[in-house]
Amino acid sequence: MTENGLTTGDFTEETEPFTLFGAWLKDAEASEINDPNAVSLATVDESGMPNVRMVLLKGYDVNGFVFYTNFESQKGQEILGQKKAAMCFHWKSLRRQVRLRGNVEIVTDVEADAYYQTRPRGSRIGAWASKQSRPLEGRFALEKAVAEYTARYAIGEIPRPAHWSGFRIKPTSIEFWHDRKFRLHDRMEFRRDTPEQDWSKVRMYP
Repeated sequence: MTENGLTTGDFTEETEPFTLFGAWLKDAEASEINDPNAVSLATVDESGMPNVRMVLLKGYDVNGFVFYTNFESQKGQEILGQKKAAMCFHWKSLRRQVRLRGNVEIVTDVEADAYYQTRPRGSRIGAWASKQSRPLEGRFALEKAVAEYTARYAIGEIPRPAHWSGFRIKPTSIEFWHDRKFRLHDRMEFRRDTPEQDWSKVRMYP
C-alpha cells in the first residue's frame, strides 16, 4: 500500500532501524522544502533541567547519529557533563516522526577535521568568532570578531578550533511513528540495553 505516494509496507517488517531510518530520510530529502536533516536535540543540565533546540544531522551509520557544535555552548557543556542526549525528527509533509536516545561520545579528530573542511569559509570563520550561548553586548561585537578572524585567516586553510567538534549519539532506543486516520498511528520501537547488543522490536499503542 502507499500513503502520500510512498511505500509503507516495510514499516513493520524491518528488523534493523538504521536501514529504515535511511529510507525515511531519503523520502524526506525528496519532500521537505528546507533542511530534511533538521532535528530537535534534547539535553539536560547538571540540575536536571531539560533543554531542547534544533540542530542539523551531519551523518549516521550503525554506530550512531552525528552532529557538530561548539563544545563551549550550552548544549556542548550539557552533553559533556551528562554524556546523554535525545533527538526527534519530524517530517510534517510525510506525517512521520523518529525519536531516539542514548549515550553520547565525541567523534574522532579525523572525522571532525574532515567535516569542518567541507563547511563554507564563512561558517569556518564563524566557528572562531562566535562565543556560542554567551551574552553578546551588541551585533557590532560579533561583526568585529568576524572581521578579525577573516583577516587572521585571509590566506590558506582555516584550522578547526579545539572547542568545535562533533558528538555521536549511540542509540539504545529508536522509535518510528507514522500518522494514521483517527489518530490510530503506527508506532514501532527498536530497543537494546547497550550499543553492542542486537535490536528487539516492539509495536506500541498509538
